Amino acid sequence: MRTLSIDIETYSSVDLAKSGVYRYTEAPDFEILLFGYSVDYGPVKVIDLACDEKITKEIQHAILDNKVIKWAFNAQFERICLSRYLGIHLEPNSWRCTMVWSAYLGLPLSLEGAAFVTGADKKKLTEGKELIRYFSVPCKPTLSNGGRTRNLPEHAPNKWYSFKAYNVRDVEAELSIQAKLQKFPVPDQEWQNYILDQRINDRGIQLDLELVRQAIKCDDKVREKLTNKLQTLTELENPNSVAQMKTWLSEHGLETDSLDKASVKVLLKDAPDHLSEVLELRQLLAKSSVKKYIAMENAVCSDNRARGLIQFYGANRTGRFAGRLIQVQNLPQNHLPDLEQARRLVRDGHFEALELLYDSVPGVLSELIRTAFVPKEGYKFIVADFSAIEARVIAWLAGETWRNEVFATHGKIYEASASQMFRVPLEEVTKGSPLRQKGKIAELALGYGGSVGALKAMGALDMGLTEEELKPLVYTWRNANPNIVRLWWDVDSAVKEVVKERNSRETHCIRFEYRSGMLLVWLPSGRQLTYVKPRMSINSFGSEAVTYEGVGATKKWERIESYGPKFVENIVQAISRDLLCYAMRKLDESGFQIVMHVHDEAVLEVPLDVSAQEVCNLMGETPPWAKGLLLRADGYECNFYKKD
Repeated sequence: MRTLSIDIETYSSVDLAKSGVYRYTEAPDFEILLFGYSVDYGPVKVIDLACDEKITKEIQHAILDNKVIKWAFNAQFERICLSRYLGIHLEPNSWRCTMVWSAYLGLPLSLEGAAFVTGADKKKLTEGKELIRYFSVPCKPTLSNGGRTRNLPEHAPNKWYSFKAYNVRDVEAELSIQAKLQKFPVPDQEWQNYILDQRINDRGIQLDLELVRQAIKCDDKVREKLTNKLQTLTELENPNSVAQMKTWLSEHGLETDSLDKASVKVLLKDAPDHLSEVLELRQLLAKSSVKKYIAMENAVCSDNRARGLIQFYGANRTGRFAGRLIQVQNLPQNHLPDLEQARRLVRDGHFEALELLYDSVPGVLSELIRTAFVPKEGYKFIVADFSAIEARVIAWLAGETWRNEVFATHGKIYEASASQMFRVPLEEVTKGSPLRQKGKIAELALGYGGSVGALKAMGALDMGLTEEELKPLVYTWRNANPNIVRLWWDVDSAVKEVVKERNSRETHCIRFEYRSGMLLVWLPSGRQLTYVKPRMSINSFGSEAVTYEGVGATKKWERIESYGPKFVENIVQAISRDLLCYAMRKLDESGFQIVMHVHDEAVLEVPLDVSAQEVCNLMGETPPWAKGLLLRADGYECNFYKKD
């Protein structure tokens, strides 16, 4: 036996979507109902564990044998469930994931979506959702079902028969998807990255549950006070209702289509005092900080560690990681100067002192979310991240010499950018000066073809720039970075030629190739980005543009339009991701335990005698495939996770 393709159906009273597979399998009533499998791509068989059939010794041995490659769609689920079933932790080394393979080729992350797009299964797989709802989750007790809280095979034999057939179909769909993707294998180094990702997810990160519980209790008290105050001011039955609040504001002379954060911020600029108070209270109530704490309570395992927080290849345009459950990729920042004091007050339940000392308790709770992640006893965190990684990568790709010199010396890219743009000596661009502010906003907004809209979206007007300054700022930045501008349009030209001529072409160490209905973009690391079914179209400006199929802004499979600077953004972010993977593997090989990573930052749980510099030195090593790229990592130690 060389390969074993697996799909299982399970039951647990824990909500899988809210808690993740690690907590899901800890439920006392967790069980595997059906075990569908195929040996070496042969006929699919189902073992009905719910009806007392057993997994054969041969199949059990294959699951435990590292020489047999186990395949599944979202293999983490099968691996962790089978670990619980067999009573032994299954390491990820011999597991491969069809979902990762699909994502690598720009396809959807769902089995139904990948099967539909590849044409692997013309029939609909969606019928299984109703069967999963019936057999795999608790049911409501009713008179008609005799008050039971769970549906068993004997309660609906016909449905159970369909469930088994559905289990077979899932395995067949996975095998069919693999057959369709054979021409585009995932490189071995990506599988090594996946294995490391799974080990990081298995390890998890410890949570300070006392802080989490007290934060939720504090939020409940504050919300009750704010709601009562808002009810008194507005006389509304439910001031949290968007519809009721919009109607009330309208009756008081303030019209608005939305009450989201940005809209309320605009309304507050001109609102009279009595309405401003209402809007500010509404803003405080709308803070979603407590949702993260609740997500922590849902996801935490019996040993106080949260697992499964990182999704490998979650962003399939670039291969970057995505957050799951607690969504660590979008944690609020912390700026409190006395973070430790605020944390202690919440953890000890001193809510009155908190209200006396701070203007906004919801704001404090929001800033403390990061600090709920803590190292285990006798250890500390080292948090290390790449310095200005995307700015370094784009300068390296484009050959923008002055920028590379900045990174080789002082590294002050905002100051140097302003110096280059406005032709003033570097020492005149000081921290807090208007010129540095312009250099910073230009760096953040304009690297990927952005213009006035990008500057506004990045908050240029809030930073004190005027509308009249924006267009000249765009031209000034582009004039100061001619090689980056050339990179955009060289990539644009290469992509268009490859899609039209169905050939291959290289520019700036990036190779573009059309093959079997796919646009392949080969990165320096050897990994490829994949754009499905590219073709030439005419855009809204009447110009030629490349379009391709993918999951768009609507979260649906659709045709997406792109152009040079956008492809460059994907390429730069993808290279940045490859650099993070390389660094994490170096750290892992050196014995360091990574417990979490967020964007370009790694969080390590280390013994007290390990230095941050040791970690940063390893992380800052340039891979062999990126000769000439100047990397730097900065790091710090902490006893709870925070932004330094």
